[in-house]
Formats: sequence, C-alpha cells, structure tokens
Amino acid sequence: MKISQITFTRFVAALAIVISHFNKDLFLYHLHYVSEVFLRANVGVSYFFILSGFIMIIAYHRKERIGYADFYRNRFARIYPLYVIGLLLYFITRHSGFNWFNLILYLSGLQSWIPGKAMILNFPGWSISVEFLFYLLFPFLYNRYYSKNNKSIWVIAGIIWLTTQVFSNFYVHSSWYEGPHTESHELGFYFPMLHINEFLAGNLAGLLFIKKSVRKNYDIEIIVLVMAILLSLVFIPLNFHNGLMAVFFIPLIFLISRNNGKLTKIFSWKPLEYSGEISYAMYIVHIPVLYILRAALISAKYDFSNDIIFLIYIPVLILISALLYEAVEKPLRNILKSKNKH
Repeated sequence: MKISQITFTRFVAALAIVISHFNKDLFLYHLHYVSEVFLRANVGVSYFFILSGFIMIIAYHRKERIGYADFYRNRFARIYPLYVIGLLLYFITRHSGFNWFNLILYLSGLQSWIPGKAMILNFPGWSISVEFLFYLLFPFLYNRYYSKNNKSIWVIAGIIWLTTQVFSNFYVHSSWYEGPHTESHELGFYFPMLHINEFLAGNLAGLLFIKKSVRKNYDIEIIVLVMAILLSLVFIPLNFHNGLMAVFFIPLIFLISRNNGKLTKIFSWKPLEYSGEISYAMYIVHIPVLYILRAALISAKYDFSNDIIFLIYIPVLILISALLYEAVEKPLRNILKSKNKH
C-alpha cells in the first residue's frame, strides 16, 4: 500500500530541520513568530520517527511473520550507504572530532547511546542511530504483538509514552540538566530509549489505519491541525522533542493519508512527491553540503550574506540529494524489490 500524499510531508519536515541548522542570522529568524517555529524545528525529527513507525506497519501488515535476516538486510541496504556517504562528504572540509573511537561509534550507529558522543562527525546521523534501534526491534514487535493482535502492546506503548513525556519535561527543569551543548542535553534529547515511544506510537497508528481506510475531504481539518502545531511551537513552553507532538502528528498523518480533497491532489503532484522521496538524502547530507558550499565560496573569494548563501544552498542541496537518490538509494531499492520477488 502506497500513500503518495504523505511522502511530500517528509520533505517539509526535512526542510524545516535544514533551516533550523542554518545560520541564525538568516532573514527567517528576523520574523519573531516564524523564528520561534524554526528554533524548535527539531520536532521534524520526531515527525520522522512517528512516520517511520506508521509506514513500517503499512509496508508489512499483510505478512504473517517477518524474517529477521531479510528485514535487517533490506533496511541496512536502504539506509546505510547514504549514512556513510554523509560522513565521507563531511570529511571533505571537516576533521574536527575525528578519532578512531568516534569513527567506530558513528559507523556502528552507537553514537546516540553515549551522552557527549551523539553529535560527533556528521551530526544529523544521531537520528539514524536511533532508527537503527527501531529497525532492530520491529521484527520482534511485529511477530510477537502486531501480527497476533496482542493488545498488551497498547498498554506497554501508552506507559512508555507517558513516562517519557513526564521525564523529558521534568528533566529539562531539573538540577541535572546543564543546558544545550552538554552531555546532560544529549542524554535528555538524543538518547535512543527516549524515542522508542515515537516509533511505537507510529506503529499503533498504522494498525488503526489499516483497519479503517475511509477516504473523505479533510482539507480544513488538516489546515487546522497544522496551525495548531505552529501555535504550539510558538506559545507552549514544553519539551516536544521526545514524542509529545504525537498528539498532533498522528492525527495529521491519519488525515493526510485518508484525505481525498484538494490538498491530496497537490501533495500527490509528482514533483512534490519526488521531493519527499529525496528527503532522506537531503537530511543526511545537508550539513556536509553546507560546509562544502561555504568553503567553495570562501575559496572563490565570494563574500555573500547569509541570506544569499541560503538561496544558493537550498537548490544545490536539493540537486545533490536528487543525484544521490538516483545514483544510490533508488537503485538499491530496485535491487531489493527484484530479489524479494524471487
């Protein structure tokens, strides 16, 4: 089952994260309420985690059982090559933080488990480190709970989600939390166990979706939900990073997936759908591409403002992401599809 209209939302989330990692002198940060949204745009990663759980169920829900070896091989082949390419691009202009231990941590996807190491090297890779945990768990969850319609997983997921939200919001106001760019920050924001609730929430949302797939015009509801998300980011001083936004993201994913209104026609437009397809490449290489572009402009003695650099950077990033998608991600996906048919 393919839900074309949801694919474009991955691009929106990735672009929000890209902007949040750009220089804060960017013109978007001169607009008060808009700046508040992008300063908290790391919730885009939370959206990815929830959507990942949702799509995983959609992709596998017809299977009676998932084979561990085949699943791990398929996921590894689809996600790991670009993960490594992001690191290689990073090394073109940066060597800070390099040592053999950090390299082993990054390549093994273990960096997010160690506070103080989550952001080593190509730092967007911290979230892929968390995704590795999701992929490790999913066949077990599916075979033990989802395929057998075991209701206890709903209770387990609810307890994990609630516990995570209470801990996350009390932790950032406690004496243990020392602020951004500290080990305590990495423990509270990047530690993989604090993100399991997001993946589980996405899984359970997927289970509900496949049972009821009535399509209606939900354009107005989607717009209202998007506005609620933006207003929450601006005015509600809570820690949304570890899954709290599931209360908005899950209904949003549901409504977009079931919508047959004008927004679905727009989101399903091939260029927009394609932008979602390249969103993983865009996310994992956006920091190295930014470093390379800035180094190239400096070597060419161009003294552009951050606003001009941004206007150059976005199309360059999209182009490189499309090239990586076509040259690496898509061929591997096609190879895996052909193998699975046999």
